[in-house]
Amino acid sequence: MSFDYDLFVIGGGSGGVRAARIAAAEHGARVGLAEESRMGGTCVIRGCVPKKIMVNASAFPQAVADAAAYGWQAEIGAFDWPRFRKALEAELDRLETAYRNTLKSAGVTIHDARAVVEDAHRIRLSTGESFSARHILIATGGWPFVPEVPGRELAVTSNEMFHLDALPARALVVGGGYIASEFAGILNGLGSAVSQYYRGAQILRGFDAEAQTHVATAMQAAGIDIRCGIDVTRLEKTATGILAHASDGSAREFDLVLYATGRRPNAAGLGLETLGVGFTPDGAVEVDDWSQTAVPSIYAVGDVTNRANLTPVAIREGHAFADTVFGGRPVKFDHSLIASAVFTQPELGTVGLTEAQAAELGPCEVYSATFRPMRTLFAGRQDRVLMKLLVSAGTQKVLGCHIVGEGAGEMIQLAAIAIGMGATKADFDRTVAVHPTAAEELVTMRKPARII
Repeated sequence: MSFDYDLFVIGGGSGGVRAARIAAAEHGARVGLAEESRMGGTCVIRGCVPKKIMVNASAFPQAVADAAAYGWQAEIGAFDWPRFRKALEAELDRLETAYRNTLKSAGVTIHDARAVVEDAHRIRLSTGESFSARHILIATGGWPFVPEVPGRELAVTSNEMFHLDALPARALVVGGGYIASEFAGILNGLGSAVSQYYRGAQILRGFDAEAQTHVATAMQAAGIDIRCGIDVTRLEKTATGILAHASDGSAREFDLVLYATGRRPNAAGLGLETLGVGFTPDGAVEVDDWSQTAVPSIYAVGDVTNRANLTPVAIREGHAFADTVFGGRPVKFDHSLIASAVFTQPELGTVGLTEAQAAELGPCEVYSATFRPMRTLFAGRQDRVLMKLLVSAGTQKVLGCHIVGEGAGEMIQLAAIAIGMGATKADFDRTVAVHPTAAEELVTMRKPARII
């Protein structure tokens, strides 16, 4: 049977673009790709890239204050949000163009349209065009979830945060995950008075408990009003803002309410439901270790599968798919040991097991140290860094590493290499410390803080 394309990709985010490029440029496949919004997907357009730029912007007031403490005649003026937003949007335009050019250079045909799957080998676009494909890849990512509370239309999500008309004087962040906690720090650093409501017992659920507490304590010390154990019951428009009614009976007015209560797989309405493609209880496309669905010609990668919702994971899944299906090199991406960084203030880097997870495997040595780093200590700040290693008492293999502090994301990337190679505590111990750095604490902790 003859097909219009060897591969048709639905979704122009990180995973879909990588799969399309590798299949076309390296393996000679005829590839089409449809994207109904902007090329680059969540990460580039409304996620990690603009978020990290905003994190950088929000850190300058403290950096200038530190400069003054070091003897510089330094002071900072008002933040020009319109100027920053214009520059940010220009950078996103540049990145989107780069993504498009990369695909075109690889020989991928781009369709700026919504695509739905009509059968195992056919796609129909919102333009009315229809194409056949030997293989179809679903890479439509995720979408912010807002609970069904009265007045929910008054709130914004992370999608809109980079395009606000003005910065709010009073902001409420609803949620306790990494997106919520990162934006709480961003808004606080840019000068907003920030409250964060979370219905759980502690923010950053799923991360190591000691690291959770360390980050939350530092955020509160920076002036963020974190309130756990409560939720918003309704939002009400007032003459001067938005009144947020909470489950504890309180009602407070804000200029902005940001809902960062999780993201859901963007899998509905693609036509998959009638084709025999399976779905998980949370609405994700169900796939096997090869990213293949129950329909042999249809695959899925990235957040739409809800396996590990991180951009580098989507990229690796997309690459593995292309190599497997078109390159004749079967590759399974291993999801078992993935390093990640949370760009809260302070930053959190993590890889491997949490303390609670490690305890389930048997006796475990916990090496944990907190200290005031040289740079901020000299500036008179009370910041504290957390360094933590989890080590199997039996094998002495390092099972997990958790770092909270400036540069945690940079440090955890390198720690992940060692842990991924099966490093033991002795391997860390015989590594000579780089002094004076914060990272040297990872190789100088000699006695466990506790054994669990």
